[in-house]
Amino acid sequence: MLISLKEYCLKHGKDPATGRQRVARGAFKTAVKMGRDWFIEEDEPWIDYRMGTNSKRWKKDKE
Repeated sequence: MLISLKEYCLKHGKDPATGRQRVARGAFKTAVKMGRDWFIEEDEPWIDYRMGTNSKRWKKDKE
């Protein structure tokens, strides 16, 4: 079921402005713009694409 981007962000404890930035970057697969508002599937996961300190790439760069 589609819900507004604002509802989705509040459900995940995130700021709606951050959600709009992620939509603009194409981070959500199910985001759809209807008129001026964005909607997204409520069960889409909020994936954090930042590289953590346990990443193999980070360790490789430090060696």
